[in-house]
Amino acid sequence: MLTARAPVRIDFAGGTTDISPFCDVEGGVVLNAAISRYAYASLKPREDNGISITSSDFDEFIQVRDFRELEYNGSLDLIKAAIRKLNLTSGGMDIYVRCDAPPGSGLGTSAAIGVALIALLNEMYDLRLMRREIAELEYKVEVEELGIMGGKQDQYAAALGGFNFLEFKGSHVEAHPLELKGEVLWQLEKNLVLCYTGQSRLSGDTNRKMIEGYKRGVPEVVNSLRRIKEITIEIRDKLLKGDLEGFGELLMEEYRNRRNLAPEVVTPKIEELFEVALKNGATGGKICGAGGGGCVIFYCENDLEGKVKRKLEETGGKVVEFNFSPSGVKVWWRKGGKSV
Repeated sequence: MLTARAPVRIDFAGGTTDISPFCDVEGGVVLNAAISRYAYASLKPREDNGISITSSDFDEFIQVRDFRELEYNGSLDLIKAAIRKLNLTSGGMDIYVRCDAPPGSGLGTSAAIGVALIALLNEMYDLRLMRREIAELEYKVEVEELGIMGGKQDQYAAALGGFNFLEFKGSHVEAHPLELKGEVLWQLEKNLVLCYTGQSRLSGDTNRKMIEGYKRGVPEVVNSLRRIKEITIEIRDKLLKGDLEGFGELLMEEYRNRRNLAPEVVTPKIEELFEVALKNGATGGKICGAGGGGCVIFYCENDLEGKVKRKLEETGGKVVEFNFSPSGVKVWWRKGGKSV
């Protein structure tokens, strides 16, 4: 059996600027980091041409006799789309997928699952795709095959891992790994609090409304996206200098500008969690991904992160523990339950 894992990510700033037409016209930038929450995919070859797909996250199972019966109907379409996009017309397989992070969490779970699966198929069929090619292919699966509006930051985080400053110029992506000092990474891991709101959401819907505002030239949307781009560069520069003073405030400014992009970005639950976190020791925070639910992340004053976590849990949030993940997608063979 072949198994793969790919990390999900937290985005510190810049999301939505990686989506066309903003990235085509003005160039987008995103600062994100892969974390130790993973999407897993396993694949077992079959002797016939049948394909079965099991998702423990959605408690779904589908089985078809061959490739031609894979139809998009809202049930595990992402997995079907990856198989169809690669045009794997022969050879059956049993596929299993799951993710440590909840669906619709704003952490790029769909892309992480897609990257893990494509990496499996890449190994199984000796397609010889590089990591960046896997990221690009997964993006095409979501956008071209399934018509989901989004950018490329999730795919690159899952494929490459680590802390990255990503530049988007039309369809071209430049990934710049950030070589941060150990003490900066450790302090971020200590003081950051990631919290799931309990509300799942569809990022494509929110992204579409944001981008429509940009296309129409709505001043509030255009100006906020431009300021988000500036904030992303400011955060990158502070991290590279090892300066975490004011880090939370910059996250907060990203949040304030992001809520201008569409009414659906902020929910009453998100507002409640922000109020509680800021009252109990957070210096700032932001929504992960497109917003409208999912996860939020806060940066806390020294030694107050424990109190913030406790108060968020008491308010109905679910704290998600994590470390940064320096590695991107990994693939390995298993025999008798052991890695080889």
